[in-house]
Amino acid sequence: MSRLFRDVDGGALFPHGSVVCIGAFDGLHLGHRALVRHAAARGRDLSLPAVALSFEPLPREFFSPQLPPRLTLARGKYQGLRALGVDSVGLLRFDARLSAMGAEDFVRKLLVARLGAREVWIGPDFRFGHRRGGDLPLLQSLGADLGFSAGEIEPVQSQGERVSSTRIREALRGGDFTDASRLLGRAYSIGGRVVRGKQLGRTLGFPTANLRFPKTPALSGIYATWVHGVGERPHASVSSFGTRPTVDGIEPLLEAHLFDFDGDLYGRHIEVEFVAKLRDELKFPDLPSLTEQMQRDAQTARRLLSEQRLRATA
Repeated sequence: MSRLFRDVDGGALFPHGSVVCIGAFDGLHLGHRALVRHAAARGRDLSLPAVALSFEPLPREFFSPQLPPRLTLARGKYQGLRALGVDSVGLLRFDARLSAMGAEDFVRKLLVARLGAREVWIGPDFRFGHRRGGDLPLLQSLGADLGFSAGEIEPVQSQGERVSSTRIREALRGGDFTDASRLLGRAYSIGGRVVRGKQLGRTLGFPTANLRFPKTPALSGIYATWVHGVGERPHASVSSFGTRPTVDGIEPLLEAHLFDFDGDLYGRHIEVEFVAKLRDELKFPDLPSLTEQMQRDAQTARRLLSEQRLRATA
């Protein structure tokens, strides 16, 4: 069984059939989780593999590379989908060819011929295929002829409003991590492998673990954070996420300074959990001014994280 596949073309992956759910799954919020878990449960009921089908890049990224920012990178999406119980994940290469594929061809070539779909599940208002021509009625009509059923799960509500990636992005931009966590069903975090930077933080007394973020991020600024993957407990930290205007950065970079830590993290996979926004990115006149502000940010982050840990243990 293929745990990860990228292509529409190819031989049958599941000759005995599968249960498929389809979505962008950006952020894997409560609505996404309900859909994926439902498909996984149906797979168990039918003794069939469950497949989560998505796209990389996301279609909206392909057509509008700069906006809107995404919540989850491909690796995090794959890991999150697998953790929700599916047996296989399809991260289809969304390119000019796939964008031009009609909805009916998508169903016949991928869902039926490649995945052997017996059931197909989508979220509310999901569209697919060229010019978004595919929807639930089309799936149900084709399924009647091709041997699969199709269904749509109910929208997931939180505090009277539908859970959506758009709402989460708005919460993150506003620094409201409590609201974002409620909609996600977990704390918002970004994971990745630590890469080498320009070592500027080390020369300023603030060595950082750096994660590259090749896509436009959903947030930028200075944050109080926890770093997971360093020890048995999350490690308190202060993190900068953005393009570092004082040193003329361009590529988005997540830089986490771990308090009271002395070690080599290069190459290690870590997860940075966001707790509170301290301020926006600023361009300082010189490095001494930047260093003074970094010291103030560190003090604020230490206090906020200490208070949070005390509340958790009270």
